[in-house]
Amino acid sequence: MSNNIQEEIQKERDEARAVCEVKGDGSAECAAAWDAVEELQAEASHQRQNEVPAKTSFQQYCDANPEADECRVYDN
Repeated sequence: MSNNIQEEIQKERDEARAVCEVKGDGSAECAAAWDAVEELQAEASHQRQNEVPAKTSFQQYCDANPEADECRVYDN
């Protein structure tokens, strides 16, 4: 996940705090500002879920040496 979305989340948080301070915690504008923060956080979470995990050293070894005994896969 890029730092860009984290920076955008922080910017939206700061803006939400400012809006709520001016308009009041119970205002529609305050709620909308925090909704924007939540949407960005959901997008960041979605991006993390779609990241491909790095292969372990063992997985890299088996990719390079599929015939090795320790890399054999048996169907039961």
